Amino acid sequence: MNRLKDAKSPYLLAHAEDPVDWHPFGEEAFRKAQEEGKPIFLSVGYHTCHWCHVMHRESFRDEGVAALLNAHFVPVKVDREELPDVDAAYMRALVSLTGQGGWPMSLFLTPEGKPFFGGTYFPKEDRGGLPGFKRVLLGVARAWREEQEALKEEAERLAKALWRSLSPPPGPVPQDVEDRALEALLRSFDPEWGGFLPAPKFPQGPLLLYLLARAWQGEEAPKAMLRKTFTAMALGGVYDQVGGGFHRYATDRLWRLPHFEKMLYDNALLARVYLGAHRVLKDPLFLRVARETLDWLLSMQHREGGFFTALDAESEGEEGLYYTWTEGELRGALGEDFPLARRYFALGEDLLGRSVLTAWGEEALQRELGEGFAPWREGVRRRLQEARRRRMPPALDDKVLADWSSLAVRALAEAGRLLQEGRYLEAARRGVHFLLQRMGKGGVLRHAWREGRLGEEAYLADQAFAALALLELYAATGEWPYLEEARRLLEAGLALLEEPGLPLPARALEEGALPSGESALAEALWRLGGLFGPRYHEKARALLEAQAHFLARHPEAFPGFLLVHRLLKEGTELAVPFPSPHLQEVQAQYLPLTQLVLGPAGALPALEGKEPGLLYPCRRGACRLPTGSLEEALEALRSP
Repeated sequence: MNRLKDAKSPYLLAHAEDPVDWHPFGEEAFRKAQEEGKPIFLSVGYHTCHWCHVMHRESFRDEGVAALLNAHFVPVKVDREELPDVDAAYMRALVSLTGQGGWPMSLFLTPEGKPFFGGTYFPKEDRGGLPGFKRVLLGVARAWREEQEALKEEAERLAKALWRSLSPPPGPVPQDVEDRALEALLRSFDPEWGGFLPAPKFPQGPLLLYLLARAWQGEEAPKAMLRKTFTAMALGGVYDQVGGGFHRYATDRLWRLPHFEKMLYDNALLARVYLGAHRVLKDPLFLRVARETLDWLLSMQHREGGFFTALDAESEGEEGLYYTWTEGELRGALGEDFPLARRYFALGEDLLGRSVLTAWGEEALQRELGEGFAPWREGVRRRLQEARRRRMPPALDDKVLADWSSLAVRALAEAGRLLQEGRYLEAARRGVHFLLQRMGKGGVLRHAWREGRLGEEAYLADQAFAALALLELYAATGEWPYLEEARRLLEAGLALLEEPGLPLPARALEEGALPSGESALAEALWRLGGLFGPRYHEKARALLEAQAHFLARHPEAFPGFLLVHRLLKEGTELAVPFPSPHLQEVQAQYLPLTQLVLGPAGALPALEGKEPGLLYPCRRGACRLPTGSLEEALEALRSP
């Protein structure tokens, strides 16, 4: 009996009719494995994962494969987005076993949950150098019968090694950690196409935000890397030139051929990246991409305010079909504009007979059309959107995740503040209302919601990302309820720092697509320290020092913590006691290393003794002379 019929995850529900006797992750599955003496087959994926769909069609719907799984294993299915702790724990184990990770994750566990063999995608039959899944199942079942004690011993050794490697003692962070991080990034930087080699290339939002903070301070090396990267990404196929927003990653060095999923978290982070890039690097292309990405975020907002998780990579069973074009389709949609569009989109390289649209012809066409370029491009884009709406769209993962939705809220609140646009701010307000009213339970935000059903899981990242979103809304509005809610969630986040009760440590070492919950918590604590005093700064420092071992070895892999390191060393506060004639001007500034302190004089520790109408640039609570000039205040924030 398949036990997924009552799941709320779209990914699990897609497997509810499989002939495989799937169990959700939990005590029942582990108890059955122990009672029957069977190993567990753990399959981890997510709703918009292309290769998860392929393995589903080839193997999990196949009666023969299902018979093998049901006879020899206890099959367990996990949505990695719904249970990120389970995903992190077992992904680290998979990387240790095989040297690489990815989804679908396919692991074989002892009945106690400790892995002894695994991989990612397996074809049903041997193909292309990959062993067939049926052969793998038979081989593991035979090994379990004949070598069970040896497999258990190996699983135990791996579990102990993971605990040791992921639980080093805290210590001081090396003084040169940021210099070493930049040196490593310069070595791997692609000087021709931007980003970091080797391909595939991921946008890496947390890393770009960290480098942007350094560029804002005037560092030339980050500026050069970022300008090249942002331009190549914006003009490449990894960016959806028609609908706005970024695909998950590029399979090639040129950012041309994407893996077509669109994830909420990528686009929330990249909207902030491109908005900041426009302020720092002054390129109007970056503002256009920021706005189009923000509008894509708005298209993912639930009518009640939360944000949906992702769009699938495939439609009608083919990856990228919704996003790619034949020349005939383009000619039919654009008519007499097709010849110019052909040059603009740099057509000619095909993906299974269809073209991924780039904008590599943008610079030449801008020179040719002058002021007519922008309206021409917008007209082309609008007609292609109309043509694309007639296609079958990719599937929507319509669950709401508290951490990812919080990233979207922060991006929209920041955009509302910097651009002074009410529609973004209003969307952020609705998003926060949904988080607090629909996803709050027992003093914490629960992780996942779908169609009125709220899960029980609550994670550190949910509380930390939401606190940062609330702090941004406070900065954008000056409204104190957002500040108080942020403080409350941070206290809840501190209580969730303990490892959950899994057989493996549930920590992802690197911060790639997302900052870690710990670094987000540390950033939020630093920001709270600028408002309420140094005890929060000390908590942020303790979180940073807990990562000292990892930062010393591979600092470039921890951009969220590198940002915290810079905030603790060089971060500032700008106090604006109310009433103030400078408020709107201050709120429109891009200040990545500054916490705004807004409110009536004396209402916060950081506002004690401060006179309305003046600006107070401060560092760790020590303020320079107040000024009535915004330019003087900004200069003071930049200077050491």
